[in-house]
Amino acid sequence: MKTLIYISLAILFTILMTSILLAQPGLPAAPSQAPIDGGLSLLALAGGGYAIKKLRDKRVEW
Repeated sequence: MKTLIYISLAILFTILMTSILLAQPGLPAAPSQAPIDGGLSLLALAGGGYAIKKLRDKRVEW
């Protein structure tokens, strides 16, 4: 009788654990945020300088 109980508990334990072991992993962590300060600010300054130069050159032609 003890053997039957042990076998039943082992089968029950195995059935219950398979759903936990085969579960899908959770969602990945949030991606790290890249700072946008160094290169983008230099690019904005260069674009602004180029625009000012073009505007001044256009005024000289008139």
